[in-house]
Amino acid sequence: MKLIKLDAIDSTNEFLKGLSGNPATENFTVVTAESQTKGKGQMGSVWATEPSKNLIMSVLVKDFLLDITQIFNVNIAFSLSVVQALEKINIPELSIKWPNDIMSYNKKIGGILIENSIKSDGTITSIVGLGLNVNQTNFEDLPKASSLKVICKTNFDKEAILLTIIENLEKNIQTWNQNSDSLWTDYTNKIFKKGIPMPFSDPNSQNFMGIIQGVNEIGKLEVLLENDSVSEYGIKEIQMLY
Repeated sequence: MKLIKLDAIDSTNEFLKGLSGNPATENFTVVTAESQTKGKGQMGSVWATEPSKNLIMSVLVKDFLLDITQIFNVNIAFSLSVVQALEKINIPELSIKWPNDIMSYNKKIGGILIENSIKSDGTITSIVGLGLNVNQTNFEDLPKASSLKVICKTNFDKEAILLTIIENLEKNIQTWNQNSDSLWTDYTNKIFKKGIPMPFSDPNSQNFMGIIQGVNEIGKLEVLLENDSVSEYGIKEIQMLY
């Protein structure tokens, strides 16, 4: 693992994306920043963070995906790597809010953004970004957000967490072919509010009740509806109300 530390950058994902164009850039190269001015979240949202208090990182993953139908495998491998690292330092009640928010209790403590590119030779490269709230305590106007420090009442070592995440990621990817069923099961068991009746909203702002069953092989959320049918939803097709 090559680690590149930056004081400030617009986006660690964009910085690493530039490096990934060089074939010599090592797999699992990591870029971190103390401050990020244009951090990105899912669906164009902005990830705001206080300087030096949180883990802001991006990692290059290549030579893993064989075709575009497998892209959700990166979500599985990485989100579990984060949860496994946080379990090691006893962060309580961890779950993964589909598709890739990291939760403790009902609070969001981290968000993952994965950007995939297909090369002319058909190979797929992934840039995986993580914003993890570590030692920040001010979440004014963000009632659903929290941090490791708020939850556990202590400071944490950001770099130690990072190193454990990457160690877990390398292990999960290296053993994927022999262990993918187990990792999928672990991911499914960690889905936030799985098996619990919950209100949802569709793109037309129509609310409905459903029960999360799991995720299909291409990453769509499977929800049991009140008529006993199971529908599958993409990221822009459903919102959980909680």
